[in-house]
Amino acid sequence: MKKVLVAMSGGVDSSVAASLLKEKGYDITGVFLRFWQDKNQENKASSKQALKEAKSVAKQIGIELLVFDWQDEFKKQVVDYFLKSYQKGDTPNPCVVCNKTIKLGGLIKEANNLGFDYLASGHYLKKLQSKDEVKVYRAKDKTKDQSYFLYTLSHSQLEKLIFPLANFKKSEVRQLARKYKLSVATKSESQDICFLNGPHNNFLKKHLDLRPGDIKLVGENKVIGRHGGLPLYTIGQRRGIDIGGSGPYYVYKLDYRNNILWVVNVWDDESLYKKEFGVKNVNWTTKQKPKLPFICSVVIRYGHLPINCVVKADTKKNSFKVILKKKTRAITPGQSAVFYINKRLIGGGIIDRS
Repeated sequence: MKKVLVAMSGGVDSSVAASLLKEKGYDITGVFLRFWQDKNQENKASSKQALKEAKSVAKQIGIELLVFDWQDEFKKQVVDYFLKSYQKGDTPNPCVVCNKTIKLGGLIKEANNLGFDYLASGHYLKKLQSKDEVKVYRAKDKTKDQSYFLYTLSHSQLEKLIFPLANFKKSEVRQLARKYKLSVATKSESQDICFLNGPHNNFLKKHLDLRPGDIKLVGENKVIGRHGGLPLYTIGQRRGIDIGGSGPYYVYKLDYRNNILWVVNVWDDESLYKKEFGVKNVNWTTKQKPKLPFICSVVIRYGHLPINCVVKADTKKNSFKVILKKKTRAITPGQSAVFYINKRLIGGGIIDRS
């Protein structure tokens, strides 16, 4: 009997994942993580209600539930990264960093220390063992696929992971929850950033030093309005640019040197499109690094359709360059660019500022 530590959040996915492994005969133990929360605002992923529901499921299926207090680590690795990224002009994806350092990366270390053979989670993606190599693929449910968030893991870390929901659609997972008569079978899910309550700009206004400045229209060297602080905006954004009833306007550039927000007034303005961009902090999930250049598809933000491209070395920056088959709108620094060959996850990195 393999010993498996199962990350349990009190949600439907992780509860069904634990139930499936128990049914298959694994020796499993659940673990619930306490995350940092803003003052007087519960973190949705580790609220008192979420812990209560995780305990209820663990009791139902007859397993022990460990509780780890990782509030300080979560604040340092995830929240501080989120704020620092916005402060310097990037638009980060904190869930990518959380999976790398906390939810999976951190728990893999803990599982090893406690003598577990594997760590399991309710993520939607496939892991296949091919000879001496682990290969990761998109999940059966395309609308729920979470392989995008796991490109930061190493090949050795992936060897330690089990994804019981790989071959299920969300609707089928709901059916299994009812079959197992789990107390969370009808629980709704949240896809928002867990430590935010309400618009993320409210959080940024509370925690960052923001400097208002001028808004200028590309092609015209005149001020058309005022912005509330450059970290409140991202490339291609329309919402929040209110200029006396005129518009609409879309963010083209964050000029931190001069504290100017540059905008265009057409959604598909040519200046918002790029055919190539740089990628830094690249990690490969394959056992061997791919030979450059290579053809693949890239996802430039979670939920975006894959775009055919070529990945090559950028010798000037000691990083990588992605050349797209077709120009694409709003390629945003700080977001993750994730590479696939067919449905297989190859790796990814952070979109760099040009």
